[in-house]
Amino acid sequence: MIYIGIDNGVTGSIGIIGDRTSEFYHTPVKNELSYTKAKKWIDRIDSIMLKKMLKDLIDVKIIALERPMVDPRKFAATQSAMRALEATLVIIEDLKLPYRYIDSKEWQREMLPSGLKGPELKKASLDIGKRLFPQHAAFFKADADGILIAEYLRRTDAPQ
Repeated sequence: MIYIGIDNGVTGSIGIIGDRTSEFYHTPVKNELSYTKAKKWIDRIDSIMLKKMLKDLIDVKIIALERPMVDPRKFAATQSAMRALEATLVIIEDLKLPYRYIDSKEWQREMLPSGLKGPELKKASLDIGKRLFPQHAAFFKADADGILIAEYLRRTDAPQ
């Protein structure tokens, strides 16, 4: 069985946990001119690379795709998160992989100490990720959310 956790967004990560193996990737992105008339560069999901990462996986039990936080006060971040979610969904559905959405609080309640807020959550994710998956520690940036989501799925076997 393979469990996949996707920390949504252009700065997100992907964790893959199988029976005896684990993998960790930063979400593949590309930087290009915005689709608006303004001269502005944006990061987008590199759908070709993401599809290559996922297409040969067999025996996928479930993919948990973290639901993006929507905050009207942060329009650009919300817009980016929604674009990333849609691009990721198109790939997952095209490959006919089983998926569900997951809220950050659901997996954090199981995987991180209680009472943490803001930057403490990222630090805890990084620290716990390094402890549980030392083989990937050099690849973690700000956190290890993707692989912790996958580990949460493995522990709870909660495809719903």
